[in-house]
Formats: sequence, structure tokens, C-alpha cells
Amino acid sequence: MMELDPVLLARIQFAANVSFHILFPTITIALGWILLGMKLAYNRSGDEAWMEAYRFWVKVFALSFAMGVVSGITMSFQFGTNWPGFMEKVGNIAGPLLAYEVLTAFFLEAVFLGIMLFGFGRVPNWVHTLATVLVAAGTTASAFWIIVLNSWMHTPAGYEIREGVVHATDWLAIVFNPSLPYRLVHMLLASGLTVAFMIAGLSAYRWLRGDRAPAVARALKAGIVTAAALIPLQILAGDLHGLNTLEHQPAKVAAMEANWETRSGVPLVLFAIPDEKARTNRYALEIPYGASLVLEHSLDGVVPGLNDHVGRHPPVAAVFYSFRVMVGIGLLMLLVAWVAAFFLWRRGVEGLPRPVAMALVGMTFSGWMATLAGWYVTEIGRQPWLVTGVLTTAEAASTVPAGMIASTLALYLLTYALLLAAYVAVLFHLARKGAGPREERGMFPPVMAPGIAPGTAAGVQAAE
Repeated sequence: MMELDPVLLARIQFAANVSFHILFPTITIALGWILLGMKLAYNRSGDEAWMEAYRFWVKVFALSFAMGVVSGITMSFQFGTNWPGFMEKVGNIAGPLLAYEVLTAFFLEAVFLGIMLFGFGRVPNWVHTLATVLVAAGTTASAFWIIVLNSWMHTPAGYEIREGVVHATDWLAIVFNPSLPYRLVHMLLASGLTVAFMIAGLSAYRWLRGDRAPAVARALKAGIVTAAALIPLQILAGDLHGLNTLEHQPAKVAAMEANWETRSGVPLVLFAIPDEKARTNRYALEIPYGASLVLEHSLDGVVPGLNDHVGRHPPVAAVFYSFRVMVGIGLLMLLVAWVAAFFLWRRGVEGLPRPVAMALVGMTFSGWMATLAGWYVTEIGRQPWLVTGVLTTAEAASTVPAGMIASTLALYLLTYALLLAAYVAVLFHLARKGAGPREERGMFPPVMAPGIAPGTAAGVQAAE
């Protein structure tokens, strides 16, 4: 009987938790700003269609926020159960950063989300708009602090080690560590693309089902335009992030490219089966000089090799394939978004071809897949380090028996599969139902024009 490795199981369990959790902040980070855009468009124009769109998508935001909170709490428990060495070694850095996230961001989102959901028509319009602003700002602030900690774990700075424990020496250097700007921009754009394709996909689904309400058309157009605008920016940000990674984590880049020897004029491997035992690639399909051109912007650029890091580099196959999934989905996003934007520009929403609309439906959750693939590249590519150059994964692991970890992992996977299926089912249920008849919108009273306060004579007349 094969003996289970408790460290590997603990890694898989934490990866399962993170993979499930990250899906929902990826939605709420950008969706908060999309909702603000819808609210401002309503305030400016008085067009009821924008508030209809707001009503629909704020439900998705609330559902995603709740799922993110629950999965985040579960994930945080594992710092104590499976990874006690992490806080023992770097708790002086990680603890304050996690506390900043809760104090400056989570409370802001939680407090004002209620006004977004239940306040329209019950509080002055400007208060409802302000609540939307604060929730959107809170989601971004939350992302900032989490990315600060994650970036510091990849490129630690501003610290010293005393008696085996990490202590902060420069908080500005810790917060604005070398990889933070690139990771933060890359993640924010990933969130924007995830939400853009979700909005476009669910709106296209409603459109194909015959729901031609103006709110659906507004949302469909907003999703397509946002996706078409953000995808080239993400490609640029990804290139810059790759160059930063090349500087600070060459072993990760070598694994991404499955490049074994440090040399110049390295080909770009489109596909291969990396063989770590033989230290080579099998069945490789390559573009000559491609990797050197992409990474060094020169045909003769030198690309680091895995053989310079024998025994201290990440698992090659997982990083190599995840990177190609991420890039492949990104290129598909570019194609679908720009084709849809072209038809939108030439024919308008009414003239959007059915195959294009169906492609958008198929891309509804493409942002999730690309984000997960990118996250695997980032996190698996850091191995064997938990904090680069400071703490290895094995050093941080607990002594919990492998059998116990395996049993809880099975329960986690089953629970997350059921929750994810339920979440997706609810999204499509909401899409089929739409905004619903006005009398069924329990969380929203009758709509009033911007600036008309409830309870006034004008407000009563508008409600009637």
C-alpha cells in the first residue's frame, strides 16, 4: 500500500481551498466598479434600464460576496492546522497585513453592502451611490492587502531574521515589494475580464432566450466593450509581470518554458511533455528563438535553465501546462471579445450574430479558468519555497497525520463541488428569471428618479 505524503496532501488541501475561494473575490473586485458605473449611468440619464441591470447584478455580487466570506474563513483555519510554521516564522509580517485587510476593507464592504441591496428608494439617492462607491473601494482595498502579502512571499523585502523569526525593518519596503505592482495590476485586470465575460455571457444567454429588455442590452454591450478593452491591457501587463518574474524567480520562468539549459536563442515551446527524470522535453513543438524574443525581447537573449536549480525548482509539468492554459484562454478571450465588439460596432446589439452570442455564453466562466491557471503558475512555481529564500513549504508543514488530512480533503472537495454547482445553477436561474415583475423584487421598492427622496410628496407621486 502506497504511503501518503502529509505535506503533499496539505498542499493539495490548501490549493483546493484557495482555488475555490479565489473564484469569488475575482468577481466582487471588479463587479463593484461595474455596479458603480451602472449606478452613475442611471444618475446621469435617468434611464431605468441601468437600474434594472444594477438590480440583477447586485444580486450576483451579494451571492459572490457571501461565498467568498465563507470560503475565506475556512481557508484561514488552515494556517493553524496544516501550516503552523508559517505564522511562527513570518507571523510578524503576515499577521498585520491580514489585519489591515480586515480592518480597512472587509468591514467597509460588509457594512455598506446592505445599503446597496436594500437601500435604494429608502435612503437618499446620493447615499445609495456613496454606498456603492465604498463597497467598490473596499473590494479593491481588500485585494491590495492580500496581494501585498502574496507578493511579499514571492519577493520578500524590508525584513531581518532574528533567532529564526522574521521581523519587519521597513514596512514601506514590505508593502511595496518588487513584484507588488505587477501582481496587483495583473490581478485587477484578471478580475475585470472575469466579470466582463460573465456579464457578457449571462446577458447573451438571456438574449438568446428572447429576453430583449433594454437592461439586458445595456449589460451585454457593457460586458463586450469592457472585455475588448481590457484583454490587450492584460496581455501587456502579463508580459511585464513575466519580465519581473524572470528577474526575481528565474526557476519559475524556466519551468514555465520547460527550458533545461541556460543559453541564448531559446525556442518557444508551444507544446511538449516535460520529462524531469531525463531533464528533457518529449514531442516538443517549438518556435525557434521564440522564448528569447518573448522574455528578453532579443533573438539572442539568454533564458535561465532548470539545470541551474536541480533539486530547488518547482514541478515542471504543472507549471508548464498551467501557463499554456492561461495564455490559450487569454488569446481566445481576445478573439471572442474583439469579434463581438466588431459586430456590436457595425450592427448594434440587435445585429449580434447568434454564433457570436453562443460563443459569449460559452466564455461565461473563462475568466475563472484563466485565473486559476495563472494562480497555479504563480503558486506552484514558487516551490519548494513558501516564502522565497526564507521558509520552505516542508518547514512550515504541521505534523497532522496523512490520513486525517486525506479525509478532510475529501470532505472539502465534495462540499466545494456541491457549492460551486449550486452557485452556477443560481446564476442561470437568475438569468432565466431576469429582474422579475416589480412586485417580486422584494429587496427594492418602486424606482424613483435620481434626486427624489422617499417619503416626500414627489417621492410618493413617483412611486405611484
